[in-house]
Amino acid sequence: MTLPDTSDARTDAQVPETRRPGVLSRLVAPVRNTWRTLTSMGTALVLLFLLALGAIPGALLPQRSLNQSKVDEYLVAHPTLGPWLDRLQAFDVFSSFWFTAIYVLLFISLVGCLTPRMIEHFRNLRAMPVPAPRNLSRLPKHHTEQVTADPAELTETVTRRLKGWRKVTRRQDDGSTEVSAEKGYLREFGNIVFHFSLLGLLAAVAAGKLFGYEGNVIVIADSGPGFCSASPAAFDSFRAGNTVDGTSLSPMCVRVHDFDAHYLPTGQALSFAANIDYQAGDDIAANTWQPYRLEVNHPLRVGGDRVYLQGHGYAPTFTVTFPDGQQRSQTIQWRPEEQMTLLSSGVMRIDPPAGTYPDPDERRKHQVAIQGLFAPTQQMDGKLLSSSYPALNDPAVAIDIYRGDTGLDTGRPQSLFSLDPRLIHQKRLNKVARVNLVEGQETRLDDGTKVRFDGAVPFVNLQVSHDPAQVWVLVFAMAMMAGLLVSLVVRRRRIWVRIQPAAAGTVNVELGGLARTDNSGWGDEFEKLTERLLQGYGLPAAGEKAE
Repeated sequence: MTLPDTSDARTDAQVPETRRPGVLSRLVAPVRNTWRTLTSMGTALVLLFLLALGAIPGALLPQRSLNQSKVDEYLVAHPTLGPWLDRLQAFDVFSSFWFTAIYVLLFISLVGCLTPRMIEHFRNLRAMPVPAPRNLSRLPKHHTEQVTADPAELTETVTRRLKGWRKVTRRQDDGSTEVSAEKGYLREFGNIVFHFSLLGLLAAVAAGKLFGYEGNVIVIADSGPGFCSASPAAFDSFRAGNTVDGTSLSPMCVRVHDFDAHYLPTGQALSFAANIDYQAGDDIAANTWQPYRLEVNHPLRVGGDRVYLQGHGYAPTFTVTFPDGQQRSQTIQWRPEEQMTLLSSGVMRIDPPAGTYPDPDERRKHQVAIQGLFAPTQQMDGKLLSSSYPALNDPAVAIDIYRGDTGLDTGRPQSLFSLDPRLIHQKRLNKVARVNLVEGQETRLDDGTKVRFDGAVPFVNLQVSHDPAQVWVLVFAMAMMAGLLVSLVVRRRRIWVRIQPAAAGTVNVELGGLARTDNSGWGDEFEKLTERLLQGYGLPAAGEKAE
C-alpha cells in the first residue's frame, strides 16, 4: 500500500505570504543608511583628515586672495601644470567647491554624530550606578576581607569615605548590603565639549568668512595723505565675505609718518615698525589723529578692524623735466624681487604737463615710461646692478627709458610693475635710453628731456582685517583644549562593596573594581582605595606596615 505524499499538500492559506517592501521603504532605506554612514565617528575623522589634506595646496601654492601677481607668475612658469591646477581651483583652495563640500560634510557629520552622544550622556548623568555583579571575584580587581565591625556602621563608613563618587546603597534579601559607586563622568563630558567646541570653531570660521572682509593697501611712509577704508576702492586688493557688499565698511583713515627697520649683518630683518596716525569714529568728524606705533604681531585694533603691518619695500622718486622746462615728479612703490637685499623692480608712467603738447595725439606720443631695477645699497656685478644690503645706504637704479604711448589713455588694466609688451611690440612705445643712476644724478634724452633720480622712501604693506567671529574662534579653541585636557586626565572607575554579616560579630567584606576606560595604574589605585575604605577595620592605613 502506497501512502500519498503530503509534504506539499498545504493549502494556500497555510503558506506564509512574503511581504515585499513598499516604494516608500525602498526610498527611505538608502537615505537612512547614507545618513548613518555620514554621521558615524569614523566618517567624521576621515573628513577631518581630508580637510587637513585639502589645506596643503593652499599653503604650498600661491592664492589669488593673497597675491594675484604670484599666481600669474606661477601660471607663466608652469604652462602645462598651471592651467590644470587652475581648473581644480588650486589657487583658490579655501573658496573652492571641493574644500567647501568637505567643510560642510564635516559640519553635518559632527552634528549628527554628537547629538545622540550628548543625549545619551545626559541620560547617564541622571542614572544611578548599576548593581553589583553576582560574582565579584570574576572582576579584574577583587579583594575579600573579614573584619570585626557592625554592618550598618561599616556601610556608613564606606559610603562616607567614597567622597567624590556617585554612589548608591542597596540592601539584599539575604541580609547583605551592597554599595555601588562610580566616578569619571566628566571624561565623557570633556569629550563632548571637545567635539562640540570643534563644531563651534568650524561655525565661527565659516561666519568669519561670510561676514568678514580683508583688504591690502600699500602706503608710502612720507606723511602723505595715507588712505581711508570707507570703500573697497581704497584698497589695492580686497576680499569680501559672501554677505559683504562693501557699503558698510568701518570707516578709518591711516597715514604713515616713517618706517624703522633693523637688520642683521647678513641682511635678515631683525625688526621693523611704522609710526602711524589714525582716525576712527568721532575722530573723523573732529579731524583729530591718534598716534600709534605699528609693529609686527602688534596690530592696531579699532572699530572692529585690525590693521597689520605685513611687509615693506621702497618707492623710488623720479623727476622728469620736459623740453619746455615743466616738471613732473612721481613716487611709486616697486616690487621687491629679493627679500634679503630688497632689490626691487618696477615701472613709472609719466604724462606731460598740460600745455606742453596741446595736441592730444602729440602728447600721447611724448609720454615717458621708466622701467628697471632699484638697489637700496648698490653693488655692481660687472655691468649689472644688484643690492648688497636691504637698508637705504647707497641707493641706485638701472633703468630703461621709453617714450611714446604708455597706455594711460587706453582704459585697459596694466600691471603696476611692468610695461605692456604689446605697446612695445607695436612700436607705440620705444626705448630711447638705458642708464644707471645714483641719487641726485640725471640723464638727458635726445629731445632735451631730463630724467633725474631723486632717491627713495620706504613703503609699508598694510592689511585691514574684519572678522566679527574672531572672539568666538578664541573661545571655542580654548574650550577645545579644556575639553581635551579633561578627557585625558579624568578616568572612568566603578567599584562595588558587598558587606555580609558573619558569626560572632564579624563581617565579610568583598570588593570588586572595574576600570571602564584606562587600565594603567588601576591596580595601585584599587589597592589604595581598599586600604582607605577598610582603614581601622583590620587593614593598615596607606603607608603603614602591617604587623
